[in-house]
Amino acid sequence: MHHRTVGELMTRGVVRAPRDMPFKELVSLLAENDVTAVPVVDASDRPMGVVSEADLLRKVSGQADPSGRVLLPHPEAWERAKAEGARAEELMSAPAVCVRPDWTVAEAARLMAVHDIKRLPVVDETDTLLGIVSRGDLLRVFLDVLRRTLRLAPSAVTVEVGEGEVTLSGSVETRSLIPIIVRLCRSVDGVVSVSERIAFRTDDMQGPSAAA
Repeated sequence: MHHRTVGELMTRGVVRAPRDMPFKELVSLLAENDVTAVPVVDASDRPMGVVSEADLLRKVSGQADPSGRVLLPHPEAWERAKAEGARAEELMSAPAVCVRPDWTVAEAARLMAVHDIKRLPVVDETDTLLGIVSRGDLLRVFLDVLRRTLRLAPSAVTVEVGEGEVTLSGSVETRSLIPIIVRLCRSVDGVVSVSERIAFRTDDMQGPSAAA
């Protein structure tokens, strides 16, 4: 099968933050662009790290709850962080873990898993920022497989991807399509495991009848 590359999937025209962008402007940058994280770059547009909503909240609250979620800070703590003028380079998660555009999706997925991160800046041979690739791009790969191989409308099956684990739900015409979809999903670069809750309208296979 064709192994998709990071360069084919990455988002170009990336929203980024200069290293000296203050806290208040970072909050506005994320909100105005409807993103949860941005790369922080130096004067040569080379990624230094990534700053996310979680980083901003964690720096203000100073702790996380036992489930790993970041606790919302007290309003006074938030105002204090703004007043102290914290900058992007002080708030970011660093160093930046980056990939090249010719890496395969599987290689990028493994790197995300090793570092437990959700997105990777993509850089050229001079380490200049070209784009960004996320875990959600695995979803795009799978939907493309469905369209090209089964001629199945992407809306028929809902796909959720998290850390290489894929959950399928939705409805298809025949029962025999379900194992085919699962096999195709497992063949996609970066997919670690697959679970499905797909209903079917016609049982064209031997075995127990479908539940209503």
